[in-house]
Amino acid sequence: MNAIAANNPALTSWVEVPQHSDFPIQNLPFGIVKTSQLTPRVASRIGDFAIDLKSLYVLGYLENLPFEQSDFDCATLNVLMKRGKKATRELRNRLSKLFDSNYTDLQKNQVHVEQVLIPIDQVTMCMPVEIGDYTDFYSSREHATNVGIMLRGAENALMPNWLWLPVGYHGRASSIVISGEPVRRPKGQIKPNPEESPIYTASRNLDFELEMAFITYDGKPLGDRISTDEAEDFIFGMCLFNDWSARDMQAWEYIPLGPFLAKNFASSISPWIVTLDALDAFKLNGPVQDPEVLSYLEYSGQKSYDIQLEVYIQPENATETKVCTSNFKYMYWNMAQQLAHHTVNGCNVRCGDLMGSGTISGPTPDSFGSMMELSWRGANPIPMNDGTERKFIQDGDTVIMRGFSSKDGVRVGFGEVTGKILPAVD
Repeated sequence: MNAIAANNPALTSWVEVPQHSDFPIQNLPFGIVKTSQLTPRVASRIGDFAIDLKSLYVLGYLENLPFEQSDFDCATLNVLMKRGKKATRELRNRLSKLFDSNYTDLQKNQVHVEQVLIPIDQVTMCMPVEIGDYTDFYSSREHATNVGIMLRGAENALMPNWLWLPVGYHGRASSIVISGEPVRRPKGQIKPNPEESPIYTASRNLDFELEMAFITYDGKPLGDRISTDEAEDFIFGMCLFNDWSARDMQAWEYIPLGPFLAKNFASSISPWIVTLDALDAFKLNGPVQDPEVLSYLEYSGQKSYDIQLEVYIQPENATETKVCTSNFKYMYWNMAQQLAHHTVNGCNVRCGDLMGSGTISGPTPDSFGSMMELSWRGANPIPMNDGTERKFIQDGDTVIMRGFSSKDGVRVGFGEVTGKILPAVD
């Protein structure tokens, strides 16, 4: 792939970008914003400003690009993504040029600047994508091993198929919510005593799952497959993803068909979609895969990404406590393999589909990506800064996930995804 102009680490912007911001000129993610005066529309972000792309288009700054005003004057990114990777790459390169310190066409016109740049504290972030289908993978070897040890013992931690294919299941798209939207504690069946019948109650072991997700462009027609070499051409970008889980409900229901009520009540995503292009500089080699994968899962080049991830728990009326530091680079199965496996049978993916990575756990106890692992099913409670402790998530707790990549003085980040747990409905 040719060098992407917008990724140049030497670029600086005439828009002030705070130190350690997730959103320098090298990022330029996409999302949907609205204000008290403006209807929902497509935006990008630089520093502490949202970039109103509809206004940029109307003012003539996006000429000679394969877009129309209606692509930006809409409440989801799907119409924009329908234009494909070449078009969205050209758009991001144009934005990079417009906000480059050495380019004056926009920066010298203060009236236009005031129309285009909206202080981030004046916008409301909206759900960025209309998600048609949602697939959740299970691709962290460390996470799968930890859970397997708890459930089956160390000798049988990984199921026989795990090292041969990216395990996944189809989740529920309708209950994916935007960061900041509260989540109601779910109710369902649990079986606290193996010798007694199950009971109907609110989940007692509510958990987060530290994940990332990728969003697809339109794929190939039904019956065709996407290879690992082609996969990145069909991936628009990534976001942070908290796949909330009710562990006690899950333990009772998941055999034989897998997660259901324990997962489908809510998943939370961050509002800015960071393009795969913007993450290109942070690629690296993934873990060695042994046994050797089957031919359709073979790949060449670097397909993993160095993205540092952090999870915090903030009890009500208290400060946040960091409970986990992990990294997307730990994933055993990469996104190209996930998409290749998803489509190898001819399954068609569509514009706006979301693919969750599965819980991202690292090799050390402080890098485990769920409370189930961090507290080891409640045996090792996690202390909070306010003096309390947590085995799982309590009502009133807010879970905060943050993520960013950093290299050669450039930091490209995702912002955060947050969700507060509300009590179950009686």
